[in-house]
Amino acid sequence: MTEPFDLNKLTWRLLQNEPFFAALSRRIHKVSSTAVPTAGVTIDKETAQFIMLYNPSFFEGLTDIERLGVLKHEFYHLIFQHVTGRLPPEGMSKMWNVATDLAINSFIADELPEGGCIPMKAPFEDYPLEQSAEWYFSKLQNDDQFKPDDGDGEGEGQGQGGGDPDGDGDGQSQGGSGDGLPDSLDDHSGWGDVDQETRAMAEERLKDAVRKATQEVNQGGRGWGTISAQCRKKIQDMVTPRVNWRSVLRYFIKTSQRANKRSTPRRINKRFPYIHSGKRVTRQAKIAISIDQSGSVSDAMLASFFTELDGLAKLAEFTVVPFDTEVAESEVYVWKRGQRRTWERVSCGGTDFNAPTKWVNERQFDGHIVLTDMEAPKPVSSRCQRMWMTTPECKERQYFSTRERVIAID
Repeated sequence: MTEPFDLNKLTWRLLQNEPFFAALSRRIHKVSSTAVPTAGVTIDKETAQFIMLYNPSFFEGLTDIERLGVLKHEFYHLIFQHVTGRLPPEGMSKMWNVATDLAINSFIADELPEGGCIPMKAPFEDYPLEQSAEWYFSKLQNDDQFKPDDGDGEGEGQGQGGGDPDGDGDGQSQGGSGDGLPDSLDDHSGWGDVDQETRAMAEERLKDAVRKATQEVNQGGRGWGTISAQCRKKIQDMVTPRVNWRSVLRYFIKTSQRANKRSTPRRINKRFPYIHSGKRVTRQAKIAISIDQSGSVSDAMLASFFTELDGLAKLAEFTVVPFDTEVAESEVYVWKRGQRRTWERVSCGGTDFNAPTKWVNERQFDGHIVLTDMEAPKPVSSRCQRMWMTTPECKERQYFSTRERVIAID
C-alpha cells in the first residue's frame, strides 16, 4: 500500500522560496479530512485556533505549483480577515465567498488549479484585477448575470455555508440554480457555527501569528518572496497598531497646559484646613497650530485639516498660524473654543518649517501642532512640545526623520 498523502511533509519544500508564507504556515495547523472536497480554513472549537483542512485526494492530483497556490489562497483568506472582521452585515454568503476569491486570485491566478474564480476570465471578463473583496461584492450584487431568479433569494439559500466547491449535499441547496455564480475554489462551511467568544479568541491568536510572521521576515533579511508590494503594504498595515490620533491630540493639549494658582478663602486647604487659604487652579493651554499653505498642499488637504480643527475647537482655544516660506502674520487669528470656521488659502509658495517654529518660539506657546505634507527640510528646535499632523500617504514619504510625534489623519 502507498503511504497516504501528507501535506505537512510537503509544506516546507513548497514554501522554501516564500519566507512570509512559510513563517505563517508553521503557526497554522493543517489537518487531512475528506469532509471537504478541496480545502478550507476553519476554527477548531476545542482549541479556539484556526486550522486548514485539506482533502488528500484533491491535493494528490495537483502539481506542486497548484498545491502552493491553494496554500496561499487559504492563507490569504486568513490574513485579510475575509471570513471574520470583514464579513458584510448580512453575514457569510456564496456571493461574498466568490468576491473574496476574486480579490485573492488576482495575485495568484497562474498558480491555481482549474475552477478558481479569477478576474478577467469567464464569467468575470469585465472584472478588473486587484480590487478589494468589498469592491467585487458590490459589483457581483449589481451584475445581472448573477442575480437570483425570483423567489430564489441568495441570502436565504446560502447564508450559512458559504459555498460548497463540488456541489455536494448542502452545496446544492446553497449554491443552487438561479444565482448563476460559479462554485468557489475552497470550502468555508465551518465558519458559521462558532460562538462569538471562540471566534474572538481565534481571531486574536491569528493576528498574533500574522504579526510574528511579519516580524520574522522583516528581521530575517530573506525578503517576502513573491508577495506583491501592494499585498505587502496591506499586511504591514494590518499588523501595525493603529493610533487613535484624536486621543493623541487631546493628550497633547492636556500635557501642554500650564497651571495658574491663586489663593482663595472660599476653598478649604487640604493640608491645613481653616488655617491657610485654599488654592484655585485654572488651567489653560496656549496652543499654536501652524497650517502649511504651500503649493504642494492641495485644496482637498487644506479642507481636511480645517475639518479636524473644527472638531478640535470643541476642546480648546488655539492660535492659527498660516505659513509657506514665511508666516502670513496678517492672517494669524485666535480660533475661539466652540467657534465654527470655513477653510481658506491665504498663500501658495514653497515650504519652510523654520518660519512657523521661530514665530511660535518668540511668543511663549505651550504646544505647537504643524499641519503639513512634510515636504521640506527639518526645522530648528521648538521651545515647546511640537507635534506634526499629516496624511497617511505623506507620512510614508516624509522629507525628514524626527523623534517628535508624527500623526497621520485618517
